[in-house]
Parts: sequence; C-alpha cells; structure tokens
Amino acid sequence: MSRIVSRSALLSAAPLLTALALALPGCTTTPASGAPARTAETRSTQELLDASTPADWRTPDPADTLYMELAGGRVVIELAADFAPEHVANIRTLAREGFWDGLSVYRSQDNFVVQFGDITEDDAPGKPIGGAKAALPAEFDRSAAGLAFHALPDPDGWAAQTGFVDGFPAARDARTGRAWLAHCYGTLGAGRDMAADSSNGTELYVVIGQSPRQLDRNITIVGRVLQGMELLSVLPRGSGPLGFYEDPAQRTPIRAIRLASEVPAAQRTPIEVLRTDTPLFDAVVESRRNRRDDWYLQPAGHIDLCNIGVPVRLAP
Repeated sequence: MSRIVSRSALLSAAPLLTALALALPGCTTTPASGAPARTAETRSTQELLDASTPADWRTPDPADTLYMELAGGRVVIELAADFAPEHVANIRTLAREGFWDGLSVYRSQDNFVVQFGDITEDDAPGKPIGGAKAALPAEFDRSAAGLAFHALPDPDGWAAQTGFVDGFPAARDARTGRAWLAHCYGTLGAGRDMAADSSNGTELYVVIGQSPRQLDRNITIVGRVLQGMELLSVLPRGSGPLGFYEDPAQRTPIRAIRLASEVPAAQRTPIEVLRTDTPLFDAVVESRRNRRDDWYLQPAGHIDLCNIGVPVRLAP
C-alpha cells in the first residue's frame, strides 16, 4: 500500500487558487438605517453573499462527490476529475466497493495533514482493491488548454499565476502551457511512495495546516473538502514519526466512504458552492484583499491563493 509519504519520505500540503478581483458594476443595497447605499466596492464579503442570486451558486455533481462518514458526522468532498481523471475513476470504484468502510484515519500530523486508508506494514498484504487499478500514472499537472481558469490579481511565490478552476485553487504557467492544483487547506491528495507513479488512490490525505505548496506538482491532488473540515482538523495529533498513531486505539474509524450518487437523494447533503467564474466571486475576492469590515484599519491590497475560501452553503 502506498503512503502519502513512505516511512522515510515527507509530505506537505498547500493553498488554493482564486479569482480575478473586479467590482460588481452598479450593484448596491439600501441600508434600513437610511444611510447612503453601499456599492460592491465597499460591501463586506457577507453583504455580497447575502445579495447573491441562485445563478451565483452551483451544485456539485453527485458522481464527483464523496461522503466520508465518521462518528462525529459527515465530511463532504468534491473530486477533481478534470485534473486527475484516472485517480478519480479509481476512487469512484473503491468507494462503490466499500474499500474504506471499516478502515481508519491513522495519521494526524500537526500543521500538516491527516491521512487515512489501509494501514499495513510494507511487507504485509493490504485490503483487496477489487475492480480498481493497482497502479496509476502520476497526475501532477495537465495541459492548461480548455480550462476555464479564473486568475487572481496578485503575484504568487510558487507559480507564474494562480486562480480558480471550477472552485479548485490552481496554478498555471504560460511558458509551459501546464496547469495544476494547489495544496491549500482542505486539499485532498493521493499518497505515494518514492516512484512518481506509485499511487493507486487507496491512501488519501487532507491538508489541515499551513499550505505546503512545495508539494504542488509532486503528488496527485484528487479533490477538496467542501464541508466537515472541523471533524478532521481537531483529531488528536499522533505521537509517532510524521504524526502516525503509535496506539491503534487512537485511530479514528471510518464508517463508510460513499459516492453521493450512490446515496438516496433524501440522504444527501444539499450543498451549494459559490461559482468562481462570476463578477460576484471577483467582488468577494476583492472584499478579502481589502477588508471592508469596520474592525480593519489598514487594507492589505494583496491576497494569497490559499487565503481565499470558496463559500459553501446548504441549498435554501
């Protein structure tokens, strides 16, 4: 079984991409107090979201949505099929066959990641993977052609340009024509050993700390957590090397990981995600670059990719 790191190799996780910060033209509200209406340029993030329309939101495809069921509740994950199609296909198969059911979160490294899957010794047989492929190609990046890349206005220390693709934080380089997903808080990746193509999607990790962007293009990102990060980020930290639990009793059992498309409609989480290709999202980005809240005295005038959380809500 592959690990996010082999016992001797270290893993990291990092930020997400955002959108080009433009103002919403002619969008105003009328405060109940009778004070002058506030334009999009002066409204807070919450005011912008309160004024959103149904067209500003999207519903993730149930075939690309995972439900990770823990004792504390459900973690909702969106898969990145456009960036890691072979990994996502394997993950769909594994979920349908109940591969992760009864396994556990066996690693929690402070300011880094939690990791889950089939914890076995390197020379011990693991859980059968059924119809899934035993080996997959590295899917660290892809051609930028055809991607609806929504760029951020600020420079990035890790990439020529950063932004969002359908809600996923990403980066691209015009010189090479390549694009890739970024390691931000909540990123879901597929662990591997030393060989670039040694992952099969059975061992997964979620970034719970400061974005380790040095992992970008060194490991396959397969998705991101939309809801339920609080169930993962508070898990007790492992005392072993790299945060592995030394006592198996410390592991967090996984009741099930299922595709939303395999769950009856009445049992699904009716989640919506703010679209990242709209003027509203541009205004939301700008509201985070230069905070409008009364508490802030000095606007930053800059924002990092991984500091832009894409808003998620339950469908009204």
